[in-house]
Amino acid sequence: MPESTKEESERILILCVDRDDDLGVKGEIKTPVLGRKENLNAAVSLALRDPEEPDANAMFEAVRIYDHLKEGSKTSENHQIATIAGSELGGVGADRQLVSELTTVLERFPASDVILVTDGFSDEAILPLIQSRVPVTSVRRIVVAHSESIEETAAVFSRYLKMIWENPRYSRILLGLPGTLMIILGILYITEWIQYSGIAFLIVCGTFLLIKGFRIDKALLKLYRFIREYSPPPLPIQIANYSTVAGVLLSLVGFYLGGVEAANSVPQPPPALGQWLGLLPRLVGWFISGSIALTVVGVSVVLAGRTIRWYFERDPKLWRTIVIVVAVAWSWPIFQQASQILIYPEQAGIYTVGFVATIIIGIPLTVAAVLTTFLLHRKYARFFREKKEELEEISEG
Repeated sequence: MPESTKEESERILILCVDRDDDLGVKGEIKTPVLGRKENLNAAVSLALRDPEEPDANAMFEAVRIYDHLKEGSKTSENHQIATIAGSELGGVGADRQLVSELTTVLERFPASDVILVTDGFSDEAILPLIQSRVPVTSVRRIVVAHSESIEETAAVFSRYLKMIWENPRYSRILLGLPGTLMIILGILYITEWIQYSGIAFLIVCGTFLLIKGFRIDKALLKLYRFIREYSPPPLPIQIANYSTVAGVLLSLVGFYLGGVEAANSVPQPPPALGQWLGLLPRLVGWFISGSIALTVVGVSVVLAGRTIRWYFERDPKLWRTIVIVVAVAWSWPIFQQASQILIYPEQAGIYTVGFVATIIIGIPLTVAAVLTTFLLHRKYARFFREKKEELEEISEG
């Protein structure tokens, strides 16, 4: 490429970076700020709000560099000045905001070179992000000079002390934690338990580190917001959820009773593994015998809640769920007979007859339930079809 063409394509951007967004927080200025006049007005506004703000000095320096380049630049060069800001929270969020605003600036002014102006080392953390998008030919860091006198030192110290006192990000740690320790030490002194001050210090510091490490405070805040903004679901869903919780609790209690029944059936555990294997069928039988009642009731309660929900929502799943409820309820005597066979194998002949009879009776009972629900489904098909038509109208609208 000829040298003249290269010179014509030079577009220099003087970029000022405010990583902690003092422009938005203190000056209420929306970024990115593009143009000399806009940047000068923004710097003046920020300096009027906070005369000690170093970001205002960085913006003035960016305007000075822009004017200097304009005066001695070649006719082929094109200059522009812009200010981008991050977030007062810092971290990844600030960097992402800076990159987003930089992209906006480059879309409006596609620069070939960037002169970066910052007010400190924290702002220069974005330097690699800028260099990945456009070459950085110079970095200008503004350091505000302070007097070395005692009065100036006291003023700077009071400024940072005020920031610690008023900024919640620092006050929680630098004021809240020592305050808590002082209160606990005072209580221990009054109660004459001051000898436990070391243990109290460890407990408080450990609790604080645990809360911050696992972000328990943020989790509790989210839980509070969820409870405050919680909106109860429709009544059918509430009924289904309640029946699910009740059914699960009933089943768990049933499992517990079955375990107790099985444990009581073996007063003295056998020492050998072979004897345990011989007792295994009886243990299973006692477990089934003790748990089957509440387990079947729990599952039926869950399905009954679903049935009520399907009815209110006019869902055809209602009929299928009714059949399942009947089948689950009839499984109670089937499992009960099976458990008796496992517990008393010497009387298997007597219980086998009852077991087979229960299964045989269950087959026509299930068939009758299926046929009944099929007829009811045909009879009340319009009831469910109207709901389906309403849903289709809503989706089309």
